[in-house]
Amino acid sequence: MINRHRGRAGFIAAAALLALLTGAVVAAQGGANRGRSVVSLPPGKLAPIASLASLGELSSPGLAGPPGPEGVAVPHGPPLTGGESAQAGAPVDGIQCLGAEQVLFHIHAHLTVFVNGAARRIPYGIGIPAAQISPTPAGPFVGAGSCFYWLHTHAADGIIHVESPVERTYTLGNFFDVWGQKLGRAEVGPAAGSVTAFYDGRVFRGNPREIPLSKHAQIQLDVGRPLVAPVQISFPDGL
Repeated sequence: MINRHRGRAGFIAAAALLALLTGAVVAAQGGANRGRSVVSLPPGKLAPIASLASLGELSSPGLAGPPGPEGVAVPHGPPLTGGESAQAGAPVDGIQCLGAEQVLFHIHAHLTVFVNGAARRIPYGIGIPAAQISPTPAGPFVGAGSCFYWLHTHAADGIIHVESPVERTYTLGNFFDVWGQKLGRAEVGPAAGSVTAFYDGRVFRGNPREIPLSKHAQIQLDVGRPLVAPVQISFPDGL
């Protein structure tokens, strides 16, 4: 068991042409995307981000749950599904499960899920096969297992740990693949229905699988109705 822890004239001409083409694209799309912005997605795609006002009235997420062992609230409600990974150590999307946590690229994102307006918890131990659960005064914490995928969870607070030996853009789809759960426009794990995705407090119009797990990203998936206003957390020191 493992314990945690590239002459000049040509360049100018090319730059001028690029600026002209970029301006034309912006002019062509300005009307369609007014009120929206875009977020970069791998590999070089752009997904529109819309304001919350585009959805109309949103329900309140309700009171936050008690703080868990990482200092982040654990939602009131049952787990979305179990935390066990069906891969049990085999590489997933090029993501390996290694004998120790990797810290060359170490960031965190937060995931919240509502199903028909009710909160669902993201389980602890995702991406940590044979998870060893330690009780703490603030709830269960997983600090050890047979190996650690580069995307994993230690507690049931929705914090996704990205701990990788290479710096790259991981996505929410990668995380769900490590988890062994489905994710798309009409399903989040075992929950089926129209999926509304939020990214940093705005509406994400792309496929939820493409949402980047950027540093301190605040991601929410609402399955079905009513739609719940996106939850915002404060990342504690160390996360």
